[in-house]
Amino acid sequence: MARIPDAFIDDLLARSDIVEVIAARVPLKRQGKEFAARCPFHDERSASFTVSPTKQFYHCFGCGAHGTAISFLMNYDRLEFLDAVDELAKRVGMEVPRDTQQRNQDSDTHDLYAALDAAAKFFRKHLAGSDKAKAYVERREISADIAERYLIGYAPDGFNALRDALGTDQRRMQLLERAGLFSKNDKGHVYDKFRDRLMFPIADRRGRTIAFGGRVIDPEDSPKYLNSPETALFHKGRELYGLWQARQVNSKLERLIVVEGYMDVVALAQYGVTQAVATLGTATTPDHAELLFRNAADVYFCFDGDRAGRGAAWKALESVLPRMKDGRQAFFLFLPDGEDPDTIVRKEGVEGFDARLRQATPLSEFFYGQMTADVNLSSLDGKARLAERCKPLLAQIPDGAFGDLMKQRLTELTGVGARSSQPEQHVPAQRARNAPPVHAPKRSLVRSAIALLLQQPSVALALQPPYRFAALRQPGIELLSELVALVRERPDIRTGGVLEHFGEREEAAALHKLATQTLPGNDAMWQAEFLDTMAQLEKQTVQQRIDELQEKQREGALDDRDKDELRGLLLTRA
Repeated sequence: MARIPDAFIDDLLARSDIVEVIAARVPLKRQGKEFAARCPFHDERSASFTVSPTKQFYHCFGCGAHGTAISFLMNYDRLEFLDAVDELAKRVGMEVPRDTQQRNQDSDTHDLYAALDAAAKFFRKHLAGSDKAKAYVERREISADIAERYLIGYAPDGFNALRDALGTDQRRMQLLERAGLFSKNDKGHVYDKFRDRLMFPIADRRGRTIAFGGRVIDPEDSPKYLNSPETALFHKGRELYGLWQARQVNSKLERLIVVEGYMDVVALAQYGVTQAVATLGTATTPDHAELLFRNAADVYFCFDGDRAGRGAAWKALESVLPRMKDGRQAFFLFLPDGEDPDTIVRKEGVEGFDARLRQATPLSEFFYGQMTADVNLSSLDGKARLAERCKPLLAQIPDGAFGDLMKQRLTELTGVGARSSQPEQHVPAQRARNAPPVHAPKRSLVRSAIALLLQQPSVALALQPPYRFAALRQPGIELLSELVALVRERPDIRTGGVLEHFGEREEAAALHKLATQTLPGNDAMWQAEFLDTMAQLEKQTVQQRIDELQEKQREGALDDRDKDELRGLLLTRA
């Protein structure tokens, strides 16, 4: 993949108004020089999510989410980096620069999307023209509106219907094969993969068709569900059927309900439950869990109550546990034998289904219910076994109240982790009075310089080379040197661009924390303070070199060049 030039990213972020981008998705309120809102990435009551129009970045003081307009689109709209860049570029009328190879790759990808879209339209057309398929849809009580919302279609019987309609030339045939729409037998003969099936297009985060799921119409046929194979566009462990439609219907998703089949999603939508999604023939993966919580704070997993259903629920729990940040909740709804969401909502209506959701088992309860199922908690051995089982799983939970409470529950069950009561030890008053005073640590000059540079990157342009401070042996000097070099190389870069540059680096979190500080003053004051700070670092560098040379002098290893350098440095210091 061709790399988009840094200068373009800087220009794109400078032209993009992050407030407009976010306000189109999240209601913002002005708060002084910044804007605030309830964080869209975690559930909260107070507005801890701030957007800075001057620095062009956002930060949540609750969950720590942060970034630029690009990363916001990636996290909120679930776009890939290039898609987010394209989206912003279209808003401001810029063309994303790419080399010939990248343009060819983009063209190829565009053709794949076009082939899948053509297939979706082909299936839609044949649903309208098939008495058998229409009768099945009517029997399942799928309305025309719901069929249109989910673009449900029909793959006609026969081995070459799609191939004959769309495979008009060799390149088209290759595209359809790469899109997963053809199968090939042992003799190399290519034929339609989906035949005599109700078709469910699978959409990506932008609503583009990337794959299909097909359900049999005749109960005797098998397999019941058939999915597209993995392709360049489709990875089943990363996608959720129905998520695109759920986001279109709901301005804000308060919850998501994970069910097992396409028909469950469609049937629930038919009855007004518009927050259902389905995994695509695979267990819940960590990518699924992250995608679910990125879109809703509460996630309900709906499974059969048998052993297989509980096994699937446990796999979902294992994927969810490391993503249980404060404000997120997961529940498990187990249905009676022989029932699924489709049959339940038809029998009990949306009120009955909602009542079942309200009685769903919280993650914590399900976790300890499963972990204690074969443990004798009346014995020390049983308690020890439970503690050893739970500890590695509980260690995966992010720091916060939920993790603390889960560990507290383990302590209640086993006693492990309880603090032993010790007599309180008092420090004698005379000893306390004689204790040396504790001084607050001095503010780091390096940290101050980085904070000022993040406040207004252009202050680094006033710094004239050579940069002696780079030789100073202090924590953060390498990062400060890199930041100065970055601004000198990209003079138009702003705070958001700097943070984007370090987005995948371990320093990113610390830089974002410094960038959130609001420093008093204006551009001229910040520049003056920055230059003064850098001058002090320069003096420290000079003193460091003087100390080195004087140590060398004491050892009798000072040559003529060293002597000249030492005299010059001493004069400089004077």
